[in-house]
Amino acid sequence: MTQAELVAQRAEAAYDQTLARLIDYLRIPAISCDDAHAPDVRRLAERIRGDLEALGMQRARLLELDGAHPCVAAERMTAGPDKPTLLIYGHLDLQPVAGEEWDSDPHEAVTRGERLYGRGSADDMGGWVSHLAAIEAWLAEAGELPLNIKLLIEGEEEIGSPVLERFMDTYPDAFESDVMVLTDCENPSPDVPGLTVSLRGLLEVELTCESLRADVHSGLWGNVIPDPCIALMQLITRLVDEDGRMKVGRVEVPAAWAEASRDVPLDEDVIRRGARLLDDVAPLPMRGRTPAEWVWRQPAVTVLSTTLPAPGREKNAVRRRASAKLSCRVAPGQTGEELYAAIASVLLADPPGGVKVSLTRHGGGESWLYEPKGPAFAAADRAYEKAWGRGLVQIGVGGSIPFVAMFGRRFAELPLILNGVMDPETGAHGPNESMHLGVFKKAIVANVHLYAELGALEELRG
Repeated sequence: MTQAELVAQRAEAAYDQTLARLIDYLRIPAISCDDAHAPDVRRLAERIRGDLEALGMQRARLLELDGAHPCVAAERMTAGPDKPTLLIYGHLDLQPVAGEEWDSDPHEAVTRGERLYGRGSADDMGGWVSHLAAIEAWLAEAGELPLNIKLLIEGEEEIGSPVLERFMDTYPDAFESDVMVLTDCENPSPDVPGLTVSLRGLLEVELTCESLRADVHSGLWGNVIPDPCIALMQLITRLVDEDGRMKVGRVEVPAAWAEASRDVPLDEDVIRRGARLLDDVAPLPMRGRTPAEWVWRQPAVTVLSTTLPAPGREKNAVRRRASAKLSCRVAPGQTGEELYAAIASVLLADPPGGVKVSLTRHGGGESWLYEPKGPAFAAADRAYEKAWGRGLVQIGVGGSIPFVAMFGRRFAELPLILNGVMDPETGAHGPNESMHLGVFKKAIVANVHLYAELGALEELRG
């Protein structure tokens, strides 16, 4: 039996303690978007720092910047200068739960069946805690790690990592490494491990229609003046096809990728369960494309909000103006500027009824498209083969993760291994977020073998 196999056995034997540690972390409501929970973010960061120090990590500390939640950083560089250095990134902050209907306390994680339910269980606490378990097992069994490791646990990912680049500038030594593992991604199923190689970007725009100086009586003036509310709805429908999918800005994907995407286990049943579809509502027709292409590689649009009158504020009037804020997902490899130009050309031409139309661009995030090449990815495949019984499947993520594009830009020369413990039923950012416990167990074992595989690569030695 190899040393890595012995370490994996040690990690599996300590699984109950690892799960208890995770559940304990999840009790702290580290909600970064709410100032009232800023003390909780700091409390969790300080708790993690102390645990890393007790685990045997060195220079366990809080990285601080004015006006920002802290990051936790630690390292163990005792494998020696002839071994590569791995940076493991995760985040400790959580999404809010206000207004959501949970079946159990979102901050008191509980096990039901094969899943652990709790806010942050998979996004992203389970992701980086699986690495703590692997590190602890290596130190307990072998007395040392097979490579040098740094940990960076961010406190602001759920608000878009607004100052992470400032942390990179201020604390460059905390990020200096030869290979990086970013833990905030998912797997196409609990049985198939995923390597994320693309993300959609994000573009938010506000569409406004105006035609009057003031609201006027709809009975007196309806049918002879343009209604901005109706014009707004007509314009939004220009962006989508008969199924409701965004048709503006679509991209061509490589034929080989499109064919390979047919093997991704994203079928109707997965969509139905993962998206919480009502029993009598079907997924949209695929129209010759795969589900993977629609959710990973094509743009999409969602109406975030409108100024259309809300219930209780009705009046028989033609409103003077109406607006909607739209969230648009940018296809991988496409820029926000390109998609904005395509949207503007459609929305600003020939306004319905002659209304005055304006379009304002708001915030957004870059898309990301990556080609994993080199020995680090072959090493990751070997590690996952040992833990999952198969290598990593290259997948995309339909969402937008600003820190990934940032890492990709700042560390383009390094191998970036993106994985995690989420799966299609995780329900991140929603009620009853959960983590599949089988995925968590396999992630721990995969990490054990990943350290051994990467540590043996002379090509990675910085």
